[in-house]
Amino acid sequence: MTVTVPRSALADTLLERLTAVYPKAADTERAGQMRAYMKDVAPFLGLTTPVRRALSRTVLAGAPRPDETDCTALALRCWELPEREYAYFAVDYLRRHAGRCSSGFLPVARHLVSTVPWWDTVDLLAAHVVGALVTADPRLAKDMDAWIEDDDLWIARTALLHQLRRKETTDTERLFAYCLRQAPHPDFFIRKAIGWCLREYAKTDPDAVRSFVAAHRDRLAPLSVREALKNIGP
Repeated sequence: MTVTVPRSALADTLLERLTAVYPKAADTERAGQMRAYMKDVAPFLGLTTPVRRALSRTVLAGAPRPDETDCTALALRCWELPEREYAYFAVDYLRRHAGRCSSGFLPVARHLVSTVPWWDTVDLLAAHVVGALVTADPRLAKDMDAWIEDDDLWIARTALLHQLRRKETTDTERLFAYCLRQAPHPDFFIRKAIGWCLREYAKTDPDAVRSFVAAHRDRLAPLSVREALKNIGP
């Protein structure tokens, strides 16, 4: 599904402020280090997290609460800018205002997950944005069933991680089924995600995770097993 940038006066205002404020604090040396650390996924301005968030507060000062159109416009426009910190601004904004978005925002979230993807944006979008959308509209669980089958590893990783914050309300049948569906995947980021979502759920039900791993240890990658049992033991 193609997503288009809607008109939004609020997004216009915030982008004007953002692109004026962020570059003034750019650090070329740090930008190179950050780009190297992130495996050259994108250029950086070189803003540390504390500096970036302080600048973001300046950008957002006095801004009204957004609606879904505002969130869509701001996120898509930030994603069009080359430096990674603009995507971080959008992710922080969506995390804060995910409750303002309906199930209709899911295609936008998918676009963000699959465009210039890396763990630094994908994981937060999975847990805090996609997860919030599915929690608010359980019918979207069927979309997650499709995402876990996707050839794009970042879409599949999002499906694995979208329940990270669910705790007692975790759909354990889906969680375990997703882990088994992707267990043979050769990529580190999928195997790590399997271990991570199991480790997180183990904080709520360690016995269930131990039993699942014991029953399927022969199918799970050693990395997934190690991460799943990291805090609870075999």
